[in-house]
Amino acid sequence: MTSLIAREAILRKDFLKGETINTIYFGGGTPSLSKPEWLEEILSAIHANFNLDLLEVTLEANPDDLTPTKLAEWKNLGIDRLSLGIQSFQDEVLQFYNRAHNSRESLAAIEIARAAGFKKFSMDLIYGFPHQDHGLWISDLKTALSQDPGHLSCYALTVEEGTALGNWTRKGKFNPADEEFVAQQFEILQDLTEEAGYSQYEISNFAKPQQESIHNSLYWKGQAYLGLGPGAHSFDGEQRFLNPSHNPKYIKALSQDSLPLIPDPLDEIDRLNEYLLTALRTSWGIDLALLQEKFEKNLLKDRSLKIREFEKAGWIQREKKKLSLTKSGMLLADSIAQALFY
Repeated sequence: MTSLIAREAILRKDFLKGETINTIYFGGGTPSLSKPEWLEEILSAIHANFNLDLLEVTLEANPDDLTPTKLAEWKNLGIDRLSLGIQSFQDEVLQFYNRAHNSRESLAAIEIARAAGFKKFSMDLIYGFPHQDHGLWISDLKTALSQDPGHLSCYALTVEEGTALGNWTRKGKFNPADEEFVAQQFEILQDLTEEAGYSQYEISNFAKPQQESIHNSLYWKGQAYLGLGPGAHSFDGEQRFLNPSHNPKYIKALSQDSLPLIPDPLDEIDRLNEYLLTALRTSWGIDLALLQEKFEKNLLKDRSLKIREFEKAGWIQREKKKLSLTKSGMLLADSIAQALFY
């Protein structure tokens, strides 16, 4: 599979039209289980076929995969940032999530990585686990912040149809926390991270100064990106493309030196609304001048009643040529964006 991903990189060397690549992100699945030589093969193909000026190379890793040997090998490959799938520091919660690591390994993760010379980290946490109070979540957050990772990515526990959790919920074996409980945990997250010197630069992402994810920030700003491998998504600045998540289809195509790309068409209104949705999730918000220049839309005029309504409610704020959500507005980001859609 790795050779095929490297082959895809070669076949798609013109996708970004010669633009310089500043970040590489190994994510999705469990890249920390990959052999170093596999990662090296992919990186070699990227270095040989694209213009690079790398500011950040991230690898998603599980705490139980961290060993001094692996960490040294990753560092030698140029990987300089780790995104750690902690999820929780509570053994009972980790067992429920069917995670392979335990709380002891969660606590040791950053210490081991720092000893190997890594300086940039992110921790993934999940909130909204049903409990009699917010004690578990507060404990998780305080423990994470005490490790001083510099960056946190925090997501609400969601129940989706067709998953094990969805089936348990349908059968009455699991009762998800109600919306108010989850919203309260989101507000706790905002308060404790702010107290610790972290800014909420995207709804689910919190960072100390100069420690934001460069890779994700470029994505949220609408920059073109290239995704490699089964199920990967790409964006050339105008249109999206995706690779089949079905491994045999991906393997068959690349084995024949053919690209398995599936177009995911976007018309101008799709791109406009996607920009509104994505930009509102960030601290930099909607660039009103860009909206006028790129889409010829005057949002303040076209959605004046809604914007005034949201301003009065304290959910949205205007600053010069920017429209962004307030702290409380972050709780309603999707519904506010939909109200502004064209």
